[in-house]
Amino acid sequence: MESRMLATWALLCVLLRPSATQNTAPEGVLNCCEGDVLFLLDSSGSVSSYEHSRMLAFLSELLLPFSLGEDQVRVGLLQVGTRPRLEFGFDAHGAQSGLQGALRNVKPLRGDTNTVEALRMAKERALRPGAPGGAREGLPRVLVWLTDGVKPGDVIGPMAELREEGVAVLVVSTGHGNYQVLRQVVSPPVENHLYFVDIDDMSIITEDLRDAIIEIIRAERITVRDVATDSATLQWRPVLSGLTGYYEIRFSSLPPGEAGGGGGGGGGGTSPSTSGSQYQRLTQSAESSTARLTGLKPDTTYTATLTPESNDQAFNTLSITFKTKPEVLSPAVVTVSESGQTSVRVSWGPSQPEAVTSYYVEYSALPRGKLHAVTVGRTQNSTLLRDLQPDTTYLVTVSARYASGTERAMSVKVCTQEVTPALADLQLTTVGSDAVQVDWRSSPGSLRGYWLTWEGRQSSVPGQRSFYLPPGSLSTRLTRLPPATRVCVSPIYRTARGEGLCCTAQFNSNALPYGYQS
Repeated sequence: MESRMLATWALLCVLLRPSATQNTAPEGVLNCCEGDVLFLLDSSGSVSSYEHSRMLAFLSELLLPFSLGEDQVRVGLLQVGTRPRLEFGFDAHGAQSGLQGALRNVKPLRGDTNTVEALRMAKERALRPGAPGGAREGLPRVLVWLTDGVKPGDVIGPMAELREEGVAVLVVSTGHGNYQVLRQVVSPPVENHLYFVDIDDMSIITEDLRDAIIEIIRAERITVRDVATDSATLQWRPVLSGLTGYYEIRFSSLPPGEAGGGGGGGGGGTSPSTSGSQYQRLTQSAESSTARLTGLKPDTTYTATLTPESNDQAFNTLSITFKTKPEVLSPAVVTVSESGQTSVRVSWGPSQPEAVTSYYVEYSALPRGKLHAVTVGRTQNSTLLRDLQPDTTYLVTVSARYASGTERAMSVKVCTQEVTPALADLQLTTVGSDAVQVDWRSSPGSLRGYWLTWEGRQSSVPGQRSFYLPPGSLSTRLTRLPPATRVCVSPIYRTARGEGLCCTAQFNSNALPYGYQS
């Protein structure tokens, strides 16, 4: 009898012993996701203390496998009662230890089921991107409502507003009423986001609900950046971080008109996912999150696949399609700067020192000037052309000589500035008490005339007088001038006015009218 009792006690100990794998994270969940999940927990008077504790235990089990943090999953809890209360926001717990301890300390609110007010708080505070302690910009937002289904209130409108703002709504009901209301508030598909379960059997939906949340906030994504003519960078979430394994990357070009497939990078092979096309393959360590794809062809569509390989967990293969930039051979643009009378700077781009061996710059005056040439090193993208003729149009051709033997050239017209000599001399000779003889001497140049101005500094008649004189003029007479008249003469050229000279005439009388005599 005693041995039979001992055997029975041993059997009971085995049955009651906690499972060694009870807290083991389900496969493929850890480090899988990035998003903000808010739980709306009914803790009004219709929910007993026992039911409330069972719901919290369910949440503890549901959330245990997730990695928490700023770049992972964040969790918030909002309780429903007469006066709803945000127990903790998204920024409260960055580790499972803190979250699990907070769940154990949550107390029920009791009172009425004021779900409408709780939804208003969720919309305006917790789930609003950018709000203090609110959701993150650009990441999935999920609202999971745990209710007993008793008198939920007029929740259809507020729930619709949340869904319109991009919030995914899931519902778990421990009662079996108000089905029509609850099915209207969840995000489609209803069969994946609405659960009816007895309070003592909530654990049977844990895995399904967790999978539904993961499907919404799964962060297994791959992007392409720094796309060039012959290279691109793949970037992904490091789902293998902390695990043993590696990433396998394949990439290949797609035939024209085809919009799908896989790829690789490194060795050669033929992948069924690329319709028999040649692919390249490379591998990256488990801690990597980027890979540079090189040796690509310009203006070509590629497909790439990323497969996380690990014996610890199973991951999906991710794929992406991108197109390289068209090849832009230098010189694609030629510009002119620092234009002077005898020199001008010519620049070109883009700079391609890795492909170009040298640049050859030819220039000649139009229409039939002598041809000049200068060779420029491959690292330079400009040169100063000297000893040019003033006021002359030149044709400049920049040719790039590539290591492959090809050449590319581009031509532009440039103009040197006109020589505009200053006035050589200016003399004023007073004639009587109110007139002056103005004589000047100009420098050689393509004169178009002269501009003469005068102004009386001690006159009751304000203002300045001016007039034009033809290029053959070298003198003129101004009459009836006021005392201390300032006279200026400037040479006029085709493109600009040259530097002039000024003199002041002094008189003893006060003649008011202005005049001149050639």
